[in-house]
Amino acid sequence: MGLQNQGWKDSGDAIIYPDGTQVEPPIALCEVQAYVYNAWKDAAKIYHILGEPEQAKTLQQKADNLYQRFNDRFWMEEEGFYCLGLDSQKQQIRSITSNPGHLLWSGIVPPDRADRLVRRLFQPDLWCGWGIRTLSSKNPAYNPISYQLGSVWPHDNSAIAMGLKQYGYHNEANQIAEGIFAAASYFEAGRMPELFGGIERQPERFPVPYPDANVPQAWAARSIFLLIRAMLGLEANASARSLTVQLTLPDWLPDLELVNLRVGDATVTLRFWRVGEQTQWQVIHLEGELRVSTHDR
Repeated sequence: MGLQNQGWKDSGDAIIYPDGTQVEPPIALCEVQAYVYNAWKDAAKIYHILGEPEQAKTLQQKADNLYQRFNDRFWMEEEGFYCLGLDSQKQQIRSITSNPGHLLWSGIVPPDRADRLVRRLFQPDLWCGWGIRTLSSKNPAYNPISYQLGSVWPHDNSAIAMGLKQYGYHNEANQIAEGIFAAASYFEAGRMPELFGGIERQPERFPVPYPDANVPQAWAARSIFLLIRAMLGLEANASARSLTVQLTLPDWLPDLELVNLRVGDATVTLRFWRVGEQTQWQVIHLEGELRVSTHDR
């Protein structure tokens, strides 16, 4: 038998209703719709570059149709948030979770809904100080040291931070980065574990380890790089030989250098530093052809 829950939260008890009871499959998870939407959009761009406009048009139309259907069916107006998914009866699973945070980087969230979504992500029942919990602490099934019912996953948070940056929520992206980086400092050699407890951050407290977490773990380790990319707003276009930056270094990270960053055939070293409230940047070394510029907010 395969996994019951076909999403990144794939444990058998991960998908629950607001009363804490289990949702039986089939389930249409909100973030999976966003992944498909993003894939169709990107595939349309690829076909356009390859000189196949009809296929590009078909895929873009599929993405546009999904955008409309998704926002009609998954949005919870009274919550200012998206539902976790649709159940087998195509009814909303109205649990409050971290999953809708993944919608931002895909671009499937209309701009006029983004602010309410972001504010909900940072309410105390989701935001614990170290990161965004997988499940609201108000849900009866909440357990801060469970696998996916209240714990904090670094990769989950880095994906949310990247989406926040894309929608212009620079300070919120930095807030997630600070929480995850602070948590990393408590683990051996600074290695990010697969997950850790979602217990509220307090002075003199440390992030509570999950007993069976993999350390190191690939997508937890990769979260550090994605958080850095989010803070710097790095967007590479190898075919156009370009790299853009969108700078908002936080005060807790006043100086940062990226060494031997590859973009296509080019290799670049960049330095970023704060001057007062502003972030400055400079190309330290460049091999190959690459245009580096600042992206307007």
